[in-house]
Amino acid sequence: MNIESVNNSKVKEWSKLKIKKYRDETGLFLVEGDHLLNQAMVKGSIKEVISLDKTMEIPGIPFYLVTDSIMKKLSNQVSGTKVIGVCKKLTEREIMGNVCLLDNIQDPGNLGTIIRSAVAFNIDTIILSKDSVDLYNDKVIRSSEGMLFDLNIIRADLKEQISRLKEKGYKIYGTDVLSGTNLKDMKFSKKTAIIIGNEGKGMKEELKSICDGLIHIEINCESLNASVAASIIFYEVGK
Repeated sequence: MNIESVNNSKVKEWSKLKIKKYRDETGLFLVEGDHLLNQAMVKGSIKEVISLDKTMEIPGIPFYLVTDSIMKKLSNQVSGTKVIGVCKKLTEREIMGNVCLLDNIQDPGNLGTIIRSAVAFNIDTIILSKDSVDLYNDKVIRSSEGMLFDLNIIRADLKEQISRLKEKGYKIYGTDVLSGTNLKDMKFSKKTAIIIGNEGKGMKEELKSICDGLIHIEINCESLNASVAASIIFYEVGK
């Protein structure tokens, strides 16, 4: 189907998906570029394809050929894109494997990088606190390089989830730049859950108090970026 007007009702619907409120209401989100489109397609998440190029048509999926002005209206990228996918939000599954809990992570680039590192170092489930940045923020999606499709990602109350994890036999380790056991001295079990705190404030004290232990990374500077610290810890947990 061809659409030429930016005032078309479908274009207005798609444009609203750039806002969290409408993503939550519809259960849909946008991905930009052929790489992310392919990642979403492999996981069966694609609902519609919007493109400047008819060759991007995917059999069995509704396809819309649009104009440059429409694509510019929908795209969040400065340089624009040739294709956008309308995707169904990911299904939250039962907790499995090693787990990372994210406490009030605010920077979308950090969340995207943490997702990539989780996939790289065998973290199977990420639990996002309810006050963390939206998983479907366009910057999160881009910086994850589409790897959000390869993880079980849950948004939930962390205190409740920690209780559930303990019932399942998990050991819960918080992170603290000043205290706790040095990471290099840690031995992790097969059921490990790591909490990464807010970029500026760290973990909430109420969460620290219910951890089985705290860990820190010995470094030659004051602190590390949250996503860098997470990557180092994930590597050690996944060894």
